[in-house]
Amino acid sequence: MSKRGDQKRQQLLAAAANRFWRHGYGSTSLADIAKDAGVPLGNVYYYFRTKQDIATGVADIFVAETQDMLEEVAEAEADPRRRVLGLLRRLSQSSRSRVDHGCPIALAVRDFRSEAPKASARAAESFELLTGFIGRELQRTGSRPSVALAKAREIVVEWQGGISLAHALGDATVLAESFRRAEQRLIQI
Repeated sequence: MSKRGDQKRQQLLAAAANRFWRHGYGSTSLADIAKDAGVPLGNVYYYFRTKQDIATGVADIFVAETQDMLEEVAEAEADPRRRVLGLLRRLSQSSRSRVDHGCPIALAVRDFRSEAPKASARAAESFELLTGFIGRELQRTGSRPSVALAKAREIVVEWQGGISLAHALGDATVLAESFRRAEQRLIQI
């Protein structure tokens, strides 16, 4: 695909990701995505055969962005606890949009499940990456693998639960409290 073609493909994926997040997968049409991307509807089929293919492309973006973020966090700090704290701080930078719209990855996992199950599973890999990273870092602090994994899941659940409740209530304080609890758990490990 040409450079321009790749740019159009990325525009379509960005528009789709935003639409899916704000309006839901089921409520988003290919025409909506094309309009938001500034691409004629007929051209969408040049880049994607189906809406499910677009969902998979969006899920691929989530995984790639998660991988990139984890690599940046790992490069920025050698201490395992500081790495996890750094990750929590990175995640907290998007708090306002999460309060307003929920977690785009969690929503994609849910919304894609019935019509695009492969895309749903692919989006869920972002959570596996986060949990795995935190678990490995906690093992480096001396925690047994099973304990580290349980603590890693606890941290991700705290974050995701905070997003859900903050979104439901429209209250950013709820999410800020979740991040503080997650940081406190790290100190106790």
